[in-house]
Amino acid sequence: MTGEAGSGSHPTSLDERVLREIERSQGPIDLDLARRLPGDPAGRQPVHTVYMPADTVPDDPAGEWGRAALESMDRHAPDPTVWEDLLGAGVDDPAALDAAVREKLRREPVEDLRIDFEDGYGIRPDAEEDARALAVGRLLARLVAEGTAPPFLGIRMKSLEAPDRRRGIRTLDIVLTALHTAGPLPPGLLITLPKVTHPARITAMAELCAALEETRGLPHGTLRFEAQIETTTAVFGTDGRVTPPLLIDAAGGRLVGLHHGTYDYTAACGVAAHHQAPDHPAAEHAKAVMQVAAAGTGVRVVDGSSNVLPVGDTSAVRAAWRTHARLVERSLARGFHQGWDLHPGQLPTRYAAVFAFFRRGLTRSAERLAARTGRVETGVLEEPATARALADHLLRGVDCGAVPGAEVEAACGIPLRELAELAGRPTPP
Repeated sequence: MTGEAGSGSHPTSLDERVLREIERSQGPIDLDLARRLPGDPAGRQPVHTVYMPADTVPDDPAGEWGRAALESMDRHAPDPTVWEDLLGAGVDDPAALDAAVREKLRREPVEDLRIDFEDGYGIRPDAEEDARALAVGRLLARLVAEGTAPPFLGIRMKSLEAPDRRRGIRTLDIVLTALHTAGPLPPGLLITLPKVTHPARITAMAELCAALEETRGLPHGTLRFEAQIETTTAVFGTDGRVTPPLLIDAAGGRLVGLHHGTYDYTAACGVAAHHQAPDHPAAEHAKAVMQVAAAGTGVRVVDGSSNVLPVGDTSAVRAAWRTHARLVERSLARGFHQGWDLHPGQLPTRYAAVFAFFRRGLTRSAERLAARTGRVETGVLEEPATARALADHLLRGVDCGAVPGAEVEAACGIPLRELAELAGRPTPP
């Protein structure tokens, strides 16, 4: 039988009723997938999150860390050729890299600031934590008003586990109330929820955000949060199910990141303290599960930190820098574009490793993207998904300051606005 399934005049065999039935059965699946997999989030992702304990955060957090980082470079890396040793192969111009890192540390030393009321702060008397929460809320408000706040900022509250629940909620309430009383909330505001053990904790956090929005008269969806994956049940539940998809679904669109807590997680897995590190197989496995679960959901997966701090004499500092740079490079190569930094001395190697990574891939990525868009011809056929990844890679280099936008445009012959469209971003960086 010849049907009329097509819009043209070519003969077909299927009856239109077959296509209608398939559309009917698949329609709900289409809607569910569109809800669960909206795609990668638009806009900039910070290359790191800096955690500062609430009781020791300085009046000028980013500026003070930037100055301390520059002092460390002056003392322990006065000769730019040290980057050839610290980063290995791929540093074509150590002097240019050194200058770029120093300029970043002067201009924007911290991309994402999280003031910590959890492990870095500890358990304090209620009156003391109340006072500190109020001070932190006012500090954040002042930074925003003065224009000295990092692009992304917020607090890490205590968990929603039974012992910490009320204290964590109260601290968050005090900070947000003080911040919002002073003026509009900054668009880069984020809340970190640590030690998530169950999807119900995420549901409760989403409900808490909604209640705070209603109380403060904020538009629905203003408050967003990230979850720290530090417990084994946050990766595999006690029922054997993979947990990250359940966490993402439970958040109702408010979850923006899954941050791996390297040391709590590996300790929970029974890893000896001197082997706990972001590249331990247990940590890598957890991040791989998180990465697959979060792909396409708009939730970003963030690597942990190195607890090998660059302190002491030059030999010790350079050894710590070498470790940190290696871990940052490893993380980037595995598709994790953000990690944690715990000490101002880690900023030089964070930016040096990130800048070298994007500089190293600039020429080849630009050539491949130009070929994919028909600007040049090569013997390689790129998939559309690869073109999107190439455009995203180039824009990430622009976002963090590794590569000037004009240089990217010149290298691939594509305007930033068009690159943004290729990468799935609605606006250029």
